[in-house]
Amino acid sequence: MAKRPQSQAPDVRHFDVVLAPHITEKSTLMAEQNAVVFKVAKTASKPEIKAAVEAIWGVKVTNVNTMVTKGKSKRWKGKPYERSDEKKAIVTLAEGQSIDITEGARA
Repeated sequence: MAKRPQSQAPDVRHFDVVLAPHITEKSTLMAEQNAVVFKVAKTASKPEIKAAVEAIWGVKVTNVNTMVTKGKSKRWKGKPYERSDEKKAIVTLAEGQSIDITEGARA
């Protein structure tokens, strides 16, 4: 099976996989280990996430770890409601690669 070319142009589907960066204290500390955290679509698989990040930002991804955070039950003004489930992906980049979340995607 032939491999895809490395410089793959971003497709519309790639923007449906990677929804937003997940910016917290912990995720900013992970940037020192070349890791970036993204909120991704619930149905996205690890290969899809890897292909989307490589196409959108033009970097080499070495590893993708995913986790699903279940929504909590909360109360607001005495009425119960439930937060939505969300899926996060920790994307580890190759040595020397980086993503500047503040600049946005190259479209």
